[in-house]
Amino acid sequence: MPLIAIETRGPGLYEFTAAAAGHAEGDGVLTLFVRHTSCSLLIQENADPDVQRDLLAWLGRLVPPADDPAMRFLTHTTEGPDDMPAHIKAALLPVSLQIPVENGRLLLGTWQGIYLFEHRARPHHREVAVRMSR
Repeated sequence: MPLIAIETRGPGLYEFTAAAAGHAEGDGVLTLFVRHTSCSLLIQENADPDVQRDLLAWLGRLVPPADDPAMRFLTHTTEGPDDMPAHIKAALLPVSLQIPVENGRLLLGTWQGIYLFEHRARPHHREVAVRMSR
């Protein structure tokens, strides 16, 4: 199965629309699946970077680090204060996407891009599995 590799540098949205589009063929559905439990996939606006900053800030307020007093109920803390919150964020957001394809083109909207949403603080090597179905 083809994989798209994405190198992250900490929390944020990493666009990989062009890499995903390279796997689109004919008519059908392109499925993307992230093979990790502490990041997510999103289709989101790719025109204004403020959208990405606001999403990152909102999610950080919704699920703060484990060393925040509001998160003292967490027990899985041995991998650092960002680990269990990253798992919670990945449980709230999609880990797979299905995108219609027509004539080898992703049928995304004008301002839509495909993103890996990294939830961990340190850099990671992430892999997204790709399947084109007809």
